[in-house]
Amino acid sequence: MRVQSLTLAAASAALLAPTTSPAMEHGTARTEPVVRREGRVAAADLLARVRTCEPVSRGRYRSDDGTAASIPVCGTRDAVFWKADMDIDCDGRPGPRCSRRTDPLFSDATAFQQSDGRYLSAERLPYIVVPAPSRIWDHRRHGVRGGAVAAVVYGDQVRYAVVGDVGPGHIIGEASYATAKALGIRPDPRGGGTPSGVTYIVFRNTQVKPIEDHAAAVATGERLAALFVQEK
Repeated sequence: MRVQSLTLAAASAALLAPTTSPAMEHGTARTEPVVRREGRVAAADLLARVRTCEPVSRGRYRSDDGTAASIPVCGTRDAVFWKADMDIDCDGRPGPRCSRRTDPLFSDATAFQQSDGRYLSAERLPYIVVPAPSRIWDHRRHGVRGGAVAAVVYGDQVRYAVVGDVGPGHIIGEASYATAKALGIRPDPRGGGTPSGVTYIVFRNTQVKPIEDHAAAVATGERLAALFVQEK
């Protein structure tokens, strides 16, 4: 957490494409294979589905401390979504990329834990952060809990993640190191992230068990995203 800034049924086994994505980091082009999304649902189709907003939050969130409160949480029958920046959450189990050495705001805990009782690894697990329940919005009342499945859209890329941490009650727009890296966003907790252009779509009443099973999150997310874009 930082101030800066269905229950699973057996899902069809299809999928996992490599999660590396094209980007330029520090002026150097990556050479990994280009992968635009983790499944068959295109970013453009998801963005078209969330073009209009029916607010479910009572107020609006800030993207960071000191910015205007301008971001509502919107909702449909099957999902909630918001459009914001992306700050980098490096909290949880420490590693070479996420630790007190690399992140001055590092916490060795996340709001939710793995099946073995350990905290999540921001370096390894794509997860997003939801604001703590407040008078603005209480995610729990909208079918969002730890392990809920999310589609994260940036540019023409779609990545699937889980709700893995809870942040300040007045700020929205944060995801793990692994989520940012998969989207080609600079994942450095010191000044990484992106100031805008990220859409977070969380499917209501879903939960990956165990929360650390990213393949299950992708399978479920792909299935639900396909249904979501077909909704009338």
